Amino acid sequence: MPSSGLRNSLRTRRWFSSLPPIEWLSLRIQEALIGALRQGPIPQHVAFVMDGNRRFARQSHIETTEGHNLGFEALAKILEICYKAGVKVVTVYAFSIENFKRSKYEVDALMDIAKIKLSQLSQHGDLLDRYGAKIRILGHRSLVNQEVLEAIDRAMELTKHNNKAILNVCFPYTSRDEITSAIQSIVALAIPTKMKGRQLETLTEEAAEAIDCAHEGFPQSRSESPSSNTTMASTIVSGSPAALALLPREHVDFTGVRHKEIVDLESISEQTVTDHLFTADNPPLDLLIRTSGVERLSDFMLWQVHQDTDVEFIDCMWPEFDVWHFLPILLGWGLKRKRFLREMKLDDEQKHNRGSTWAKELGFGEVNGSQNKKTV
Repeated sequence: MPSSGLRNSLRTRRWFSSLPPIEWLSLRIQEALIGALRQGPIPQHVAFVMDGNRRFARQSHIETTEGHNLGFEALAKILEICYKAGVKVVTVYAFSIENFKRSKYEVDALMDIAKIKLSQLSQHGDLLDRYGAKIRILGHRSLVNQEVLEAIDRAMELTKHNNKAILNVCFPYTSRDEITSAIQSIVALAIPTKMKGRQLETLTEEAAEAIDCAHEGFPQSRSESPSSNTTMASTIVSGSPAALALLPREHVDFTGVRHKEIVDLESISEQTVTDHLFTADNPPLDLLIRTSGVERLSDFMLWQVHQDTDVEFIDCMWPEFDVWHFLPILLGWGLKRKRFLREMKLDDEQKHNRGSTWAKELGFGEVNGSQNKKTV
C-alpha cells in the first residue's frame, strides 16, 4: 500500500474507533474477551520486541520521534490488557546497546522520551499504580547519562511497593551482555580459597573495606552502575582477580572473611546461569512477540527462550499493534496450553493403565487400590 494510502487508512481507522458508540462497544467486547481468557490458562511472563517505530514513521511521513511516541502509546494499551488478563510479568525491549550506533539526534530523542514516559508510567494513579505493577530496569546502567538514571531511579522508587505485577524495561540491553554479566558473577563466586598462596581469611581489613566501597556503586549486576573503586579493591587485594570486587556484599564481611559457600566449578549448571540473570526471580518466559514482520530475536532474551516458549512474529509495525492483534495471540496460547495439559493428563492415565495391566498379568491384581480400567 502506498505510504499516503497507509496514512489515510490509519487516520480513518483512528477516527472511526474514537467515535463514542464505537469506543463503548469496543471496550465492552474487550472486557468480555478478557473475562473469557481469564477462565483458562494465561501466560505468566510475556515479552515484546517493539519493532517498527521508525519504519512506521517513515511510511506515515512523520518525525521519527513521533513514531517512538506512538509506540509508547501502543505499549500502554498492551500493558493494560496484559495486567487485566492476569499476566504477572511483562518484559519489553526498549533500547538495545546496539542502538547507540544510531544518530546522536535519535539517541538523544529516545533518552528524552524515556525520561518522560518513565515518569508518566510510574505516577500515582497511573497505569502501573492502578494494577500494582513495579517497574524494573534491566540493562547496562553505566551507558546511560545521569538525567536518565535519575528518572529510572525515581520510577523504581515510586513503584517499589507494588507487588501484583512487574514491568521489566530492558534499557540499554542485549542478551549477550546479560549472559556475560551472569558469567562474571558466577566466576566471582567460584574464586578458589587460595589466591597465589594467600588464604582468603588472611585478607586485610583494608582490602575488605576497599571491596565494600566498590559495592557502594555496584550492588548486584551490570544493571547497576559500577564504581571506580572496583579497580582500587582489586589492586589492594594483592594477587586476587578483579572479579573479587564484583562479589555481592553478603559474600564479604568487614574483616575480610567470606562467610558464604564458594560455588564449586563442577556444580555450575544451566540453573546456575539462570539464577544470575537479570530475570532470575521472574517466572519462565511463556510468550515472546515481535512486530514488524522481522523473524529474529535480535539479541533479546536468548537464554530465557526455552522449549516451551511460544514465539510469535507479527506482520505489523509496533504502533499499529493493538488489542485486536494481541487478544487472538493470547487466545491461541491458551488453547495450545489446554491441549498440552490434556495430552499430558491422557499420557499419565495411559501409563497408569499400562502399569495396572502388567501388574494384573503378573498376579499382583490391583495397583494403588484401583481397578485396571481400559483406556478409551
